[in-house]
Amino acid sequence: MWDWHLQWFAGEKTEKPTEKKRQEARKKGQVARSQEVNTALAIIFCFLALSILGPQTFDGMERIMSHVLGLTTQENLSPVVVLKTGGDIALRSFFLMAPYLLVALAAGLLANFLQVGFLFSALKVNWGRLNPLSGIKRVFGKHALAELVKCLLKVSIVGCAAYSIVAKNMVVFPKLMEMNIQTAVAAIGQIGFEVGWRVGLLLVIVAAFDVWYQRYTHEESLKMSKQEVKDERKQMEGNPEIKAKVRQKMRQMAMRRMMQELPKADVVITNPTHYAVALKYETGKMAAPVMIAKGQDFIAWRIREIAADYDIPTVEDKPLAQALYHSVEIGQEIPAELFQAVAEILAFIYRLKRKKMSI
Repeated sequence: MWDWHLQWFAGEKTEKPTEKKRQEARKKGQVARSQEVNTALAIIFCFLALSILGPQTFDGMERIMSHVLGLTTQENLSPVVVLKTGGDIALRSFFLMAPYLLVALAAGLLANFLQVGFLFSALKVNWGRLNPLSGIKRVFGKHALAELVKCLLKVSIVGCAAYSIVAKNMVVFPKLMEMNIQTAVAAIGQIGFEVGWRVGLLLVIVAAFDVWYQRYTHEESLKMSKQEVKDERKQMEGNPEIKAKVRQKMRQMAMRRMMQELPKADVVITNPTHYAVALKYETGKMAAPVMIAKGQDFIAWRIREIAADYDIPTVEDKPLAQALYHSVEIGQEIPAELFQAVAEILAFIYRLKRKKMSI
């Protein structure tokens, strides 16, 4: 019999990542990104550009070749001429290929934007990748196996697409011997364009599967254990014990302020034992009496005790005390529907005070 303990599974990452965990990973550059999308879009965009700029490109290549072949017939060929001509050829070749480089760059930026949006993360050296054991795990891990399958799939797709196009145009190749150079180059370019276009579309399908796989593996890598979720919730919401202590401290401070204001009350209305409320009214300054203290059970007893110490009149009125306790907060004026009852009590208190003063 095995002795199972739930603690064995405490660190198992079975929970979905929180939004905070996703945002932290994104800031570090850890996002689900498929390189196959970049490759597919780059191939499609470049062959699309080739279909538009093909004639100008081949014309530029023809001029470069004519320039090189004309140079080899010169008798006064010197190292200076070779270097100067080589720089000229390199510059012409760069300007010839620049549109395709820009198109490939735009395709890469578009692919990244479609996958992860705007994301700029600072480059940092990950020294952990220099660990030989980590390297061996990467070579023989699930990720390496998936990359191998993906590479074999791409090679198979490219091979099948190229073979199908070449086999379809096999009758064209013997005729190339009878064509002039421009026609032959155009025919070969048409076949190459068809191969590239079909390969690009097939790689889009591979990229779609790879996007799903990358998102799946990224989601798995961000999964959290139950303890991590609890710790993060505590960090965001605050420790419940600390929050409880803060609330208790705030209640104590509010109670202290309430008891300090209690001696200013004009009357204390009681239940008589369960509830007690203290009211204050200043003629000409207040539109209605204001509650400055209230309490239940022990606090009600303390209010009555302080009222006795400061000779504050105490009136027993069960319905009124309960109504005031439940409907009015400390610092608020009493509602209009209780004006009459409170006014009668205050009038009674004022009459008692006048009698005492007259005596």
